[in-house]
Amino acid sequence: MPSYRDFCLARATTRLLTYERVAIPRIIRTYTSKCKKPKGVVVGVYLKEGDKPAKMTGSGMAMDDAMGGKMGQLIRERGLDGTPGKGLLFSGLEGEYNAVAVVGVGASNASYNELEELDEGMENVRIAAATGARALQLQRMDEVHVDGMDYPEQAAEGAALAVWRYNANKRKKYRLPTPKLDMYGSGDHDAWVRGLFKAESQNLARRLSDTPANQMTPSIFAQAAVDALCPCGVSVEVRSMDWIEDMNLNSFLMIAKGSCEPPLLLECSYCGTSPEDKPVLLLGQGITFNSGGLCLKPKKGMDVYRGCMAGAAVCVGVLRAAAALSLPLNISAVLPLCEHMPSGMAVKCGDVVTLLNGVTMGIKDVGKAPVVMLADPLLYAQATYKPKLLIDVGTVARGVDHGLGGSATGLWTNSKYVYNHFRKAGALTGDRVWRMPLFRYFREIVTKNTTYDLSNTGRGPASSCLAAAVLHTLVPCIDWAHLDIRGTGMVTKINTLPYLLKERMTGRPTRTIIQFMYQMACGQN
Repeated sequence: MPSYRDFCLARATTRLLTYERVAIPRIIRTYTSKCKKPKGVVVGVYLKEGDKPAKMTGSGMAMDDAMGGKMGQLIRERGLDGTPGKGLLFSGLEGEYNAVAVVGVGASNASYNELEELDEGMENVRIAAATGARALQLQRMDEVHVDGMDYPEQAAEGAALAVWRYNANKRKKYRLPTPKLDMYGSGDHDAWVRGLFKAESQNLARRLSDTPANQMTPSIFAQAAVDALCPCGVSVEVRSMDWIEDMNLNSFLMIAKGSCEPPLLLECSYCGTSPEDKPVLLLGQGITFNSGGLCLKPKKGMDVYRGCMAGAAVCVGVLRAAAALSLPLNISAVLPLCEHMPSGMAVKCGDVVTLLNGVTMGIKDVGKAPVVMLADPLLYAQATYKPKLLIDVGTVARGVDHGLGGSATGLWTNSKYVYNHFRKAGALTGDRVWRMPLFRYFREIVTKNTTYDLSNTGRGPASSCLAAAVLHTLVPCIDWAHLDIRGTGMVTKINTLPYLLKERMTGRPTRTIIQFMYQMACGQN
């Protein structure tokens, strides 16, 4: 006669999961338990080899043994083959957990793929953890335990990114709760915590970027940065418009003066080593709403341009993670914040501004505002901090979106050493970068003008390369990297990463910059 456990296993609910679409209703609870806080668990299954059945991870096998092998039997009956991001959801099982998500993690020996420039083993774990955690979240699990699947840091990243939602403007009864995450089974708990820190920093950047522009003005962003960074030991100085005028940051003011919202400039510093050591300097574009000014952008999709402060948001996330991870590195950030709006005070096409270094810049197209607002802050930051490396981040030009889409962040740099580190960091985080050219060809286009020294746009279709060439002329003698996140840091609509959300801000490439900083701090080659 079958036991009660066999009866429960036979009646267990099974559902198909994929990272493309999680086929689980959002409202109906499929578990049956008197427990006040239902718990779920995610375990992995490796891709089957030949005629052999799919093999579960170590933690999955331990769970299966505790159930008398019944879970493995159900997996074989339903033909789960270990394809990354596809799996089964079991509910109504006997034991500690109300629901179990068994998700494929691909081949057990997956590693770095040179053609993809990606560590596929790590990325498969992110996808598996994200798929399972999101499925259990939709089942209203209050706690989700995730199998480390040999890569606990990446499992934590995938799960924490997948369950996060920006729902501040939804009524509480309609918000999808975020479950508490913990690691299942034994493993490197420090790596798990490190992954949570990185994911939470990216989620911070997502929140700042996704907030509507009327709720994320320069002053509100400044307060949010203070609230996020000061408790972690990062100092934040908020510079007012009077200070900006006194410092003659005129190119910044040219863009800001079209709005009634006063501009601000944040100076943030994290000290992880001797104060005498030169810092790595971040410059984050912080246009909290970019209407295009007098060259007004099309009304359809204009709401997306609330994300033109994603560069500043990423810098805030990086600083928070650096403090949480106690990186032995000094990091400073300069974040100019303003709105770009049309008005009687707005900058006009053809206006000319003199920069801090005496160079005159002609503003041929006021719709190409990012390089203008970054120019003087870039010069000020170099003179003030004298960094060993400068990284500017912003949603600068559309060309990189046309060229790379959401596949990778465009990288322009004058240093092969910096490029190699960013390339390695992107491969490890799954959030890749792609090096773009800094040819003299582009520099000549933006500098050969008859009535002024430098143009903000140049001529021709390569808008992102021309914007990088403008910034490159302002960085004479230090290692420099320019990250254009127009295609990755804002809303992505096509082939969204499985652990992010379609039609929402991404917070990319926060984790890649954090990994880059970690490599710099640890002296990795």
